[in-house]
Amino acid sequence: LLRFSPWCVPVRHAYLQLGGIPMFRLIKFLAILIVGAAAGWAAREIAGPQPWSQWITQVAKKGTAAFTDNDDAIKIASWNLQVLGQEKMADPDAVSRIAETIRQFDVVALQGIRSSQQDVLPRLIAAANANGDDYNFVIGPRVGVGEEREQFAFVYDASRIEIDHARVFTVSDPGDRLLRDPLAALFRVRGPEPTEAFTFVLVNTNVNPSWPDGELEALADVFRAIRNSGLGEDDVILLGAMNKTAEELGGLRRIPQINWVAAGAPTTVRQTAELDNMLFHSAATREFTGRGGVLNLEAQFSLSRDEVLRFADHLPVWAEFSVIEGGRVGYVGGKARQAR
Repeated sequence: LLRFSPWCVPVRHAYLQLGGIPMFRLIKFLAILIVGAAAGWAAREIAGPQPWSQWITQVAKKGTAAFTDNDDAIKIASWNLQVLGQEKMADPDAVSRIAETIRQFDVVALQGIRSSQQDVLPRLIAAANANGDDYNFVIGPRVGVGEEREQFAFVYDASRIEIDHARVFTVSDPGDRLLRDPLAALFRVRGPEPTEAFTFVLVNTNVNPSWPDGELEALADVFRAIRNSGLGEDDVILLGAMNKTAEELGGLRRIPQINWVAAGAPTTVRQTAELDNMLFHSAATREFTGRGGVLNLEAQFSLSRDEVLRFADHLPVWAEFSVIEGGRVGYVGGKARQAR
């Protein structure tokens, strides 16, 4: 099910190649085996979807109520930019607002990059770094057919997050069940000791709205395949445009102990639909702090809806995770983030 691809290109345009599993992955994998043996079957006996509490839904509805910096945690987001191409990049205000939104997070999975030229992400990253930040990116190949072709990308704060360039890959779909092959990558938090730092795989997707049920079933298989792959990583986070509400996630909802961040809150700027989400295994990804939701861009930046619609159609879905593997508390990050 997995195809490792050399098409994913970082900002410096060095092509990525598949290499051996790095030492920090091997150490973590052995630790997982030991913990799993001690835990026995207890976790496996808990089944069924487990949405987060009503509290997180309220955070999503309020938009900025709990959106503050925390050096003990990182913020991961998914944002469908609908169409990010030359026309939008020609609008300086739109570029500035998109860059400002990206700077609210440590990692952002972007969907909707549609341009025949490869300068869109470098120009956007230059805007994000205009105030001295250190954001970088990896971008996947064009996927889809016809007008539905687009690129997925991960944008990340390189001062807080590192990416394993040998583990950036597109997901193969030999049965042609997905219109757009997802983009996945392995990350690790900077700051803590490498053997203690939170490591995770992000899987970036955009479900075909014309056939969402079938694609959600396929994504459930993708989620399981990556968790059981040779990466040895149990923290797999699937995020992107699901084009269904949390109650309609089909095969993804049936994965034992699966959790989702956005529920009951619209994820479009017009507040008309719940289309985007972020999902992970609750027992494995204990690093989740319980904070997350949908970022209300109108409230965040004191803008009118029409002003937001100039640069966005969807809202970012986000969640916060501990910088320490397993969610151990007490670590104080070495880099204080500047107010934004």
